[in-house]
Amino acid sequence: MSEHSLHHLAEAAGLSIDWIDADGHHQRVAPEILRAVLAGLGLPAEGDEQIEASLRTLDEQARQTIPALLTGDQHRPLELGAWFTAGTPYRLELEDGQTLTGTLDEHARLPGIAEPGYHRLLAGEASLTLAIAPPACPSVTERAGGPCWGVTVQLYSLRRPGDGGLGDTQALEALARNAAAHGADALGISPVHAMFSEHVDHYSPYSPSSRLFFNVLHSAPGSILGERALRQAIERCGLEAELLRLEELELVDWPGVGRARQCLLRTLYEDFRTGGNALEADFDSFRAAGGEALEDHCRFEALHTAMTDADGHPQHWRRWPEAYRNPRSVEVQQFAEQHADEVRFHAFAQWLMARGLERAQVAATGAGMRIGLISDLAVGADGSGSQAWSRQDEVLDTLSIGAPPDVLNRAGQNWGLAAFSPTGLKRTGYRAFIEMLRANLAHAGGMRIDHVMGLKRLWVMPAGADPRHGAYLNYPFEDMLRLLSLEAWRHQAVILGEDLGTIPDGLRDTLAARNILGMRVLLFERDHQLRFFPAAHWSSQALATTTTHDMPTMHGWWQAHDIDWRIRVGQFDESAREAQLREREQERANLNRTLREDAGRPGEELLSPDQAVDAAVCFLGHTPAPLVLVPVEDALGLAEQTNMPGVVEKHPNWRRRYPGDSATLLDAEASNHRLECLRQARQQSRGSHA
Repeated sequence: MSEHSLHHLAEAAGLSIDWIDADGHHQRVAPEILRAVLAGLGLPAEGDEQIEASLRTLDEQARQTIPALLTGDQHRPLELGAWFTAGTPYRLELEDGQTLTGTLDEHARLPGIAEPGYHRLLAGEASLTLAIAPPACPSVTERAGGPCWGVTVQLYSLRRPGDGGLGDTQALEALARNAAAHGADALGISPVHAMFSEHVDHYSPYSPSSRLFFNVLHSAPGSILGERALRQAIERCGLEAELLRLEELELVDWPGVGRARQCLLRTLYEDFRTGGNALEADFDSFRAAGGEALEDHCRFEALHTAMTDADGHPQHWRRWPEAYRNPRSVEVQQFAEQHADEVRFHAFAQWLMARGLERAQVAATGAGMRIGLISDLAVGADGSGSQAWSRQDEVLDTLSIGAPPDVLNRAGQNWGLAAFSPTGLKRTGYRAFIEMLRANLAHAGGMRIDHVMGLKRLWVMPAGADPRHGAYLNYPFEDMLRLLSLEAWRHQAVILGEDLGTIPDGLRDTLAARNILGMRVLLFERDHQLRFFPAAHWSSQALATTTTHDMPTMHGWWQAHDIDWRIRVGQFDESAREAQLREREQERANLNRTLREDAGRPGEELLSPDQAVDAAVCFLGHTPAPLVLVPVEDALGLAEQTNMPGVVEKHPNWRRRYPGDSATLLDAEASNHRLECLRQARQQSRGSHA
């Protein structure tokens, strides 16, 4: 087998054979890794015969009929020569009801379309959708009138009296009003994607079952159905003592919360299903609007409960009886009919969560926020989950995504998540991508895209493989950017892209041209001598923040608390402590100098941890970033970080709760002082941009 033919197949499949790592070094993917990744793409490459057969498969896909959807840019002619000849007559049915007719020009181009949207083109005997995008997404300046700020929260961490041990949409409403009262224009939240109702110990918000629907455990049924109905359900479930126990815990007991909330939701549904509820029409409307996608998710949840293994445990849908692996099979339809009430229950739970998020966004904007909620879109979904089952043509569930070794993680990362299939997306008119964007923009004024580089390329590897044994899979970047811009325009939402890690050349500039803000983190904004950049040198094309959920808080970093944790969990050996502390001492002295100079008090005297957090938050306000987002952990000056990547059992990832009621969480003297300094700094920036 020649390496040349293997490389030819890999490139035809969209894989990058050569790439540049985070240190600027040239890398080449080894042949055995290429073969393993190609196999995961359904393209066997173990010998010349297999390679030739796989190339024929790709060729047949490339010669498919006219695509179901084509993307284009507003006012720019659309090249159609690949499918039509010059002079072909066409009829264009615009989304607003207008109809235009004509013929393609001598280059088989369609004249530029003035109105963004999804339009129907009938040309010759063919019919297809045209997704015409505006030049860019709405900008922060357009939405907020100038430089602004907000806070970010882990939704599960929020507290309110009677919350039963987990943050919910009612607590989110309260925090939105509290943050707005301090002058915040935005409230970023952790992902609220759907999880597995039968996997109560599977709770990382970045490893969801589906990015099309919501985690129903975060719903606040009392805010929708009334507190009386909720109290009755608590009594019928006998949960008074358990909910109080869960509420008093410092860490979320996810299994305990999951069992309690499932009982409450099912009991509430039993009352609701008897009819006569004034909200029944709203629920029916919600379910009808959810269409096939919602029905698929609810059927999956019901099947996932029913299709257990010999020990009674839920299993991967690929281990279900074959007839149930296909969501369109007659057997699945029959199952749904036989278990109609169970399927309807899961729709009911989704309805409660969707309406709760809707209320939270209304609360945010009603309290004065000009952006409001910013949702968080995870980079992938669990291959054993609802989205992979219902969208098999569009999801690569046999490959896992992650990151090669880089400055964030020198061992690389395997996230154990499935991503979209580039060819599958094209073949289905980007259906799954569009519905995902709409789901996550439905109740928000903005959206953060985790690992935004995934719009262009993703590091993929066989499931369970070492992250070094992967390759970059390229995506239809221009198409996905246009669809993102179009959906952001339709929802009037700002878009933020988490662009930390190995960045392809030119990506940040391309995103900035579309008003997609990058992300700059204080602890990373430094040169090779560990000297931190002054505020004025920060990017005006990225949001500014102190830290992320995968990094230590400012307070924890200042005290080297994270170094102690890394030794405790086994990431560092105890013998490395002194060297780590010496390096941190130098980093801290350099940041101390930068923060003091920014505050107009230059010198070497070391700030206390609380003073450092104050100075860092104020510092961000002086940057040219259009948007500053301060994690609540830093607004409160907390020491513990949210998540330690690569650690599963030894650190309480995704479990920490905040120390106060959401309605007054930011009102303590220290946090109020920090946020007031930030508000004033942003006000000064707004004045200079006026």
